[in-house]
Amino acid sequence: MRLVFPDLTYKDKAIEYIKEFYEYGSEINGSGSLDRFLRESTYEAWLKKIMNDIDIANIPESKVPSLTYFYIREEDNKIVGMINIRLALNDFLRTEGGHIGYSIRPTERRKHYATEMLAAALKICDVIGIKEVLVSCYKNNPASAGVIRNCGGILKHEFYSKTFDETLQMYVIAR
Repeated sequence: MRLVFPDLTYKDKAIEYIKEFYEYGSEINGSGSLDRFLRESTYEAWLKKIMNDIDIANIPESKVPSLTYFYIREEDNKIVGMINIRLALNDFLRTEGGHIGYSIRPTERRKHYATEMLAAALKICDVIGIKEVLVSCYKNNPASAGVIRNCGGILKHEFYSKTFDETLQMYVIAR
């Protein structure tokens, strides 16, 4: 397994990845808005967007710089997951979103991929110098909470989010 920065060679696999979420009626997180771009635009436009996300000098004031990766199984080059690492936080992300969002495709869940992928992303946070990584999840998603705890997450607080109309849990992972 490895993290791979998206490029044009993954176009068909990325489209297949997002389609699987729709087929299973599953929420999509940590995709760097890939699902929205595939609905409203193109994969190529999304690639430009994720490149712009790392252009720190030119990030719009309402956004934060971020890195988006595919989590690839090397044996079959399949996209098993996606993860988005926010290099800075605005007020909303500090209170509700955190540094990292991620997803595992529905047919690949419960195989420990999410824990492995989050652990790999935390190594990137180490390189960047993020000492306290914030990660949130829905309270009614014990699998995600377990992933975060498996990677050293300590529950910071729990609160109702008007934005998501859900109770969220915010974890901190000290590095």
